[in-house]
Amino acid sequence: QKYNVTSSGATILAIISLEAFAGMWINAFMVCVLCIGWVKKKTLNSNERILLLLGCSRFWSLCFSWIYSFLSNIYPNFLLVHSILQLLEGAYSFCNCSNLSFSACLCVFYCIKIANFRNSFFIYLKVKIDRIVPWLLLGSTIFSLIIGILVYNTIDTALCKNFNFTCQERLCKASIRIEEHFYPLFFLTGFLYTTSFMAVIFSSVFLLFSLWRHKCNMQTNSMKDLSIDAHIKAMKSILSFFIMYSINFLSLMLTLIYAMDFQNKAIFFVYLIQHAYPGLHSLILIFTNPKLEKALLRIPSCVKCKVCMR
Repeated sequence: QKYNVTSSGATILAIISLEAFAGMWINAFMVCVLCIGWVKKKTLNSNERILLLLGCSRFWSLCFSWIYSFLSNIYPNFLLVHSILQLLEGAYSFCNCSNLSFSACLCVFYCIKIANFRNSFFIYLKVKIDRIVPWLLLGSTIFSLIIGILVYNTIDTALCKNFNFTCQERLCKASIRIEEHFYPLFFLTGFLYTTSFMAVIFSSVFLLFSLWRHKCNMQTNSMKDLSIDAHIKAMKSILSFFIMYSINFLSLMLTLIYAMDFQNKAIFFVYLIQHAYPGLHSLILIFTNPKLEKALLRIPSCVKCKVCMR
């Protein structure tokens, strides 16, 4: 049964749809370019592997999130069908946790690859990083899958055992028991959010310190080459990553805080941030990758040629 959508609800859904489809297109483009290169070269380097999985996880994360937003605003009764809500939330949790884990892996990878430290352990990581990356990605996927399964089981248990729509008093008690069901899950999810954010913070600080020291050494030795421009560009990119990660981390923590308060207006602004982040961050990744940037800038000329041919 279709639900009478309010003007505010329609506006929020329209904005979320615009952000979601734009982000899905950006990540789909990134995945397609990487897959085409994979077919041509028959191999992928570590950076491309992370970007490929990151793009896939963000595409499906936005897809499942948009489906949930659409159904909750237009056809809310459809979510009451058994397993629909559980499947959507479980799949979204898996993709979202994968997105966070892969993002942290990418930042750590950049730090180890670009930063220069004389520590023996850091040198060992720099030598072995290409062998470590597949295991990091596999571990991140397994951990995210576990969280997705836990989300499905927790929601299924809470809905099947605790909801009673016949009595207001029992409904209140049911909501309290549902929150008790979600406490361990909130703790585990918050631990993942915090761990990923801390990995980004330390990687960004180490990389910025290394790049700043390299820049100072080059200026002290009066050395002028093209690498200093590349290092400055990398510093700006990492700084923008850190700012975006900070905003996204804050929105994720607010999601956990207001998870049971669906009427709170703050949650809608959090949703807007969460739907904008995957597309914006992936767009920055595209413009910092020469191969992806070249393919993106080639699109307008191809479209113009096809229009002229008609």
